[in-house]
Amino acid sequence: MFPLERLPLAERYAELLATEGVVRGLIGPREAPRLWDRHLLNSAVLAEVLPTDSTVADLGTGAGLPGMVLAIARPDLRLTLVEPLLRRTTFLEEVVAELGLDNVEVVRGRAEELHGKRTFDVVTSRAVAPLDRLLGWSMPLVAPKGALVAMKGSSVAEEIETARPVLATYKCAEPEVFVLGEGVVERPTCALRVAWADPSSIGWPLTRGSQRKGRNRRRPRAH
Repeated sequence: MFPLERLPLAERYAELLATEGVVRGLIGPREAPRLWDRHLLNSAVLAEVLPTDSTVADLGTGAGLPGMVLAIARPDLRLTLVEPLLRRTTFLEEVVAELGLDNVEVVRGRAEELHGKRTFDVVTSRAVAPLDRLLGWSMPLVAPKGALVAMKGSSVAEEIETARPVLATYKCAEPEVFVLGEGVVERPTCALRVAWADPSSIGWPLTRGSQRKGRNRRRPRAH
């Protein structure tokens, strides 16, 4: 899961989460004893479905989950950790500096602020929002041949059905659901992958008609 030579980095990151992460309110005190099972290993198995040498944006990364874990487990990936809160980005930058992770960029801001400016091979997130809202934040950042790859819970099937109109508006392909880490970790990870139906004709920017409809709906912002 972690290459042997990268394991000390993962161990140090876990220590920082359990100490500075708790002190700064990034991780709950009750989570500290179960960081490996519920957070690090749970995030690390996501690396199984990420293409080699890809660029990855982790939206609402918080304390760096899953983005920082993926950067440690897969040095071939180039991670951009997107987070609006200063206390979190400060912690992330300190972790990057201490661990010497030259494949990580920390960006303070919201996903929408990168729309039209950046695209990535993979856009990931963990417990950020239901799929219908997540698509609006993520798909504008997905490269033509890239995909949204989000960590999801047991309600993923219901989320897909609720998001059908948004999936159609953005011209997305049929979502794929993967269960990762079975027989390896105590809590397998459910991952959802959404790509463009036709990379040569993506559904963003939206047409004017779709934009007007979107403005009539209240759109929460990514956290």
